[in-house]
Amino acid sequence: MQAPEETIKKLKAMRDDISHRIEAIEADVHHKKEPVEKDFAEQVTQRENEDVLNALDDESIQTLNQVNAALLRIERGEYGICEKCGEQIDPKRLEALPFATTCINCAE
Repeated sequence: MQAPEETIKKLKAMRDDISHRIEAIEADVHHKKEPVEKDFAEQVTQRENEDVLNALDDESIQTLNQVNAALLRIERGEYGICEKCGEQIDPKRLEALPFATTCINCAE
């Protein structure tokens, strides 16, 4: 299945947005913009915030990997084909989740 140009643009925009998000999260976690607080209570709060940011970072990296894999499938001419059953993925599913790798039946 040939991916519509609109889908390619959408995936590339997602890739760019996610990449910027990852950079911002990693800058915050590594205190590139501001130093670690001197007050112990504030350090605890910062650490809790870092835990949340790390979880968001992990999720963003996973999504970025899925987007990059979808772009690779497009290059290879494999986009829109279910990894499990080999059938076409419904275009409406791909519109909602452009990096989907399975049809709705196999996703369950």
